[in-house]
Amino acid sequence: MKAYSLAALAFAIAHGAAFASTSTEHDTEHRGWNTSAELGAIATSGNTVGTSVTGKIDAKQELTNWSNEYVLDGYFKDEEVTHDNGVKERERSAQRFSVSAKAGFKLLEDGDKLFVLGTHVDDKFGAYTRYSTVGVGYGTRLYQQTGNAVDVEIGPGYFSGERPAGDTENGPTIRGAANVKWKLSDTATLTQTASVERGTSNIHSQAETALRTKINSTMQMKAAFSIRNDTDVPADKKNTDSQTSVTLVYSF
Repeated sequence: MKAYSLAALAFAIAHGAAFASTSTEHDTEHRGWNTSAELGAIATSGNTVGTSVTGKIDAKQELTNWSNEYVLDGYFKDEEVTHDNGVKERERSAQRFSVSAKAGFKLLEDGDKLFVLGTHVDDKFGAYTRYSTVGVGYGTRLYQQTGNAVDVEIGPGYFSGERPAGDTENGPTIRGAANVKWKLSDTATLTQTASVERGTSNIHSQAETALRTKINSTMQMKAAFSIRNDTDVPADKKNTDSQTSVTLVYSF
């Protein structure tokens, strides 16, 4: 199965779930979108010349019976390098784009749901240059207070990946994830997300710790540290990639 087909399948299921709920519900008070867009950029000059840009769009949709989420993010970095002949040239040193869609069907217990998830990643310099997964599972809310919450998910899936050398891998996976949100004050919130996906020959894990501070009713400042790890990588690749970022977040 092609990598793009896996991601497209999950997008179709998520879109179909949203359409089914909106077409059968006539009371709009249960519907709503919560969308945020974030952007950060760093440009350096002098002894070190380079540019890095990171951005993300996260759209959440709450319906009577469904809770859906669509995420698009990207990161790239250009650096100026000096070759042995003295010629200076800007080269791309990082380039990663990912898209995901998740449709969650709400169960009778508050916070419990069954979900289907699809993701696709293009990472020019990663352990996998292309990586797609589809999965299903169960999610629940372990803890909730005003402004605070702990959510966990677990379920099986299937992946299709392509290595830098061009060889492909396919097989089943098992995925677990957790999402912690903690309100520190009226203007500051700490979040922690983590997921681990075990495949046939590789364990892929990623996590992000972020602090958001409110600027006004629609703008926030976000400082984050994220990390990604693959246990099985080519000889010329490192197992772990990390990123520290400061971005502006606009919610609408």
